[in-house]
Amino acid sequence: MSKQIISTPKAPAAIGVYSQAVRVGNTIWVSGQIPLDPATKELVTGGIEAQVRQVFENIKAIVGAAGASLDEVVKATVFLTNLSHFALVNNIMAEYFREPYPARAAVGVAALPRGAEIEVECIVAL
Repeated sequence: MSKQIISTPKAPAAIGVYSQAVRVGNTIWVSGQIPLDPATKELVTGGIEAQVRQVFENIKAIVGAAGASLDEVVKATVFLTNLSHFALVNNIMAEYFREPYPARAAVGVAALPRGAEIEVECIVAL
């Protein structure tokens, strides 16, 4: 199977040696998204709530560019520099995802690129 690179200007361009997402067959792997504004490529302001929302907006844009929707996300991995934000992430995820929810892991990390407080990667199955 060949791989198809997914890219959209509606989400931040990769800041390293990776693609926004890669599709192989009926599976799409979305690279970890931090809360960068796609237009400015800068971390959004407004605290952790704004960061969480921007991450999910970026994921939504990438998944949409692949011809899918958030309903087709089967797995998400959330990286947080402060696990006390876990409840907030749950509340905001409930605005973006409908039941049945994707599988998910949440991991506490010491630091993330550009000083972000959250990063999320996901897998989409079509």
